[in-house]
Amino acid sequence: MWDTAFGTANALAMVMWAGLILLPRWPALLAAVLYAGVGLLCLAYTVGLVGILAGAFDPVPLGSDEAASFSTIEGVRAIFSSDGGVTVGWIHYLAFDLFAGLWIARDTDAKGFSRLLQAPILLATFFAGPLGLFLWLAIRERRARAGGRWQ
Repeated sequence: MWDTAFGTANALAMVMWAGLILLPRWPALLAAVLYAGVGLLCLAYTVGLVGILAGAFDPVPLGSDEAASFSTIEGVRAIFSSDGGVTVGWIHYLAFDLFAGLWIARDTDAKGFSRLLQAPILLATFFAGPLGLFLWLAIRERRARAGGRWQ
């Protein structure tokens, strides 16, 4: 079950990223990335996390003294100690990185950046979410301080 969820989430994210980077940014595409991509990933994450923490499926093993929680390293390790926990954690990354990529794409379009300049930033966001977001924020701030020249 978790292998299927993991693979499906990965495939969905890959299709959305490919569209975001390679296709024209029609309103329908942007809506699909937001709702069919980010929205479905968020739904899968929510169902998986609640199900795991409630013990409905793939409960976190309580073989140690530390219960699953977000307040300690051991608690987070307990959450990720199962295939379900790893899958849900990975879906979390997929959803937020795709959301960040969508925001970057919209913002770079609004500021007149060419798609050629956008592609490396979006690829960096795809491969290492916060790195790509940091790159865009740094470029965005530098251009804003230079008088708003975006070309």
